[in-house]
Amino acid sequence: MGYAVVLGEALIDLLDAESGGGPVFRQAIGGGPLNVAVGVARLGGTAEFVGSLGDDVLAGRIRTFLAAAGVGLTGVVTVPAPTTLAVTTHTGAEPDFRFYGEPPSYGLLAADDLDVALVEGADVLYCGSIVLLRPPTLAAARRAWSLAPGLRVFDPNVRPRLLSGPAELAALRQVVVEFAAGAHLVKLSGADAALLWPDEPAEGVAAYLREVGAGTVVVTLGADGALVAAGPDPVRVPAPTVHAVDATGAGDSVMAALVAELLADGEPGTPDDWHRRVAFALRVAGLVCESPGGAVAMPTRDAVRRRFAD
Repeated sequence: MGYAVVLGEALIDLLDAESGGGPVFRQAIGGGPLNVAVGVARLGGTAEFVGSLGDDVLAGRIRTFLAAAGVGLTGVVTVPAPTTLAVTTHTGAEPDFRFYGEPPSYGLLAADDLDVALVEGADVLYCGSIVLLRPPTLAAARRAWSLAPGLRVFDPNVRPRLLSGPAELAALRQVVVEFAAGAHLVKLSGADAALLWPDEPAEGVAAYLREVGAGTVVVTLGADGALVAAGPDPVRVPAPTVHAVDATGAGDSVMAALVAELLADGEPGTPDDWHRRVAFALRVAGLVCESPGGAVAMPTRDAVRRRFAD
């Protein structure tokens, strides 16, 4: 088993909570790609996080957390910026994110900062999420994408509040198509698909991304499971029944599980193999939804087996 390089953001989530009868914010380590890296490590894979971290105490906590989770930090650079904060509130289980901090500490990794040897040695490269909206890190992601000899996986992980209007959405749509064209796997949420291509159903979006070059497309649909386009016809894979309290990190855990499976067994040979792996990933996500937080909720394989032993 080799390792995965996960290129993207790490930040601090301020999670809406209560204490003493009043509202408070609970601090947590966050960022979609960070969640993916931690999830891969918890599931038994080897992950190297690549990104930029600020120069403050909060960044130090992120480094300590990643190291304790077994995630490599060789590709991390320190930048002169405060750690970005993502204030997270909920209406039901789904989180809503608002970002604070300028310049964003997560978006300052430049193409020249990339550890080329680290990328070229990876069996799996993940790129995606909100760093795609920052020119320096988008350039770094493009360089990594061009250098990666192994499997390439992509997740747009769109955050609508970071998009200033139709022009920025159109530009992001083109970036998504660019990366999807060279991806062995694209994972996106139903909300991502609806925002990027509002006139297309999930099946149409998956078919289009495969037409432009993606090998397999997985669209997560929350409690409705996932749509898997790996063969001539897309297949719906059901989600397990769980007692959800917080969906933060659920989509990231699906990607983490799929990356961990790619590291363990390589690219699936048949659509049925993909369906089985997605079913496992949905169990991982179901367990994540039963605990508050994102990265701290990422489970081990043993925890997944115990929870879904039946």
